[in-house]
Amino acid sequence: MIHGMHVLLYSTDAAADRAFLRDVLGWPSVEDGGPEPGWLIFKAPPTEVGVHPTNEQPMTEAHLMCDDITATVASLAARGVPVGVVTDQGYGLVTTITLPSGMELGLYEPRHEIALNL
Repeated sequence: MIHGMHVLLYSTDAAADRAFLRDVLGWPSVEDGGPEPGWLIFKAPPTEVGVHPTNEQPMTEAHLMCDDITATVASLAARGVPVGVVTDQGYGLVTTITLPSGMELGLYEPRHEIALNL
């Protein structure tokens, strides 16, 4: 039986992005005992998966979810995290945050009922 989801972020500065997830987002982690020291595996927040239709090439996106995008954006910006413009997409309020490597992650406040047991 499937018991979780493992998400991979491919980064040009993995050490900096790992430090961001650990220090800025405060995600707990374990260290993989493999050949490279500092290889952290993070405990991410609960996850839900939506499948959206497209007429373009199929793809995958990652969005962090929050209850109050205004407060979350203010908190992240105060910690020096680059944050994009918040837009209303109908299903929720959406923006991006930029990790140290330049990789962007979506951030959104959903308007729909969430599928998480919080």
